[in-house]
Amino acid sequence: MEALSNLPLVSHPNLIAGMERAEDASVYKLTDEIAIIQTVDFFTPIVDDPYSFGQVAAANALSDVYAMGGRPLTAMNVVCFPIKSMDIAILKEVLAGGVAKVHEAGAIVVGGHSIEDPEIKYGLSVTGVIHPDRVVLNNGARPGDKLILTKPLGTGIISTALKAGAAGAGAEARIVKSMTELNGKAAELMQETGVDACTDVTGFGLLGHACEMLNGSQVGMAIDSAAVPCFPEAKEFALKGMLPGGLGCNREFRAGMVDIAAGVPDYLADILFDPQTSGGLLIAVPAEKAATLLERMHREGIEAAATIGEVVAEPACRIQVT
Repeated sequence: MEALSNLPLVSHPNLIAGMERAEDASVYKLTDEIAIIQTVDFFTPIVDDPYSFGQVAAANALSDVYAMGGRPLTAMNVVCFPIKSMDIAILKEVLAGGVAKVHEAGAIVVGGHSIEDPEIKYGLSVTGVIHPDRVVLNNGARPGDKLILTKPLGTGIISTALKAGAAGAGAEARIVKSMTELNGKAAELMQETGVDACTDVTGFGLLGHACEMLNGSQVGMAIDSAAVPCFPEAKEFALKGMLPGGLGCNREFRAGMVDIAAGVPDYLADILFDPQTSGGLLIAVPAEKAATLLERMHREGIEAAATIGEVVAEPACRIQVT
């Protein structure tokens, strides 16, 4: 991250979102009516089934476009594969899962690039579109906004338990279902409702991405830990200490911005920092619209969506977790 901070920032009158902030994707204005959204993401398998891995990776990459309020159009595969030690049939299944999820999103896979690598990795570079005036950035939250989270937390902890052989098929099925669900409907509903800010919750965990929404702002957040949706197994494995390595890094990196009340259980604090894969959207919506947006999400099948807190005027650039 330090190396990235030393890169020169490029300004351009048509660049709506670039490297200057921790946005989920870049946005470039082409015309008064059209801007393109670009993003890329890939990683190692987090589930054993190749087809499911492809679906999760695709949903994760597409999510960045949805977090900006956009609509994906095309995607290109990014593949690392150990061709000398792994059956090519596995890669075919991974790619099939990715293509199926991209098509479900109404987009198309138009190519990609592959290299030989000792460890399999897969993801996509995605291009989407949006009206320049309807881009949803992560830094527009205002005091009084309600915070809505659309998916439960705990995928990182449960994935760690799966690798250790401690989690059962039911837990795996639940997180795979969540990770393969597109954030497209949530993005559509937030655009129709009108919101102030949004990000998707991925590797930095809920609190890490919430901190990104506050960087450079004049507002803070109050989060009710008991209201945050979590997978039931996440508590069990967190209490057993089955925590992914990235969780501790997330907590350490954001320690200066997050105040966790004494009454918040340690396991729950862990879940709030748990790195997610293909997590939900974290949306800051005006209070008068929040109930309507949440009701519409529930009606459209986004059952886990919940109001988890609000944006406050002070303390600025800090998150209070109770």
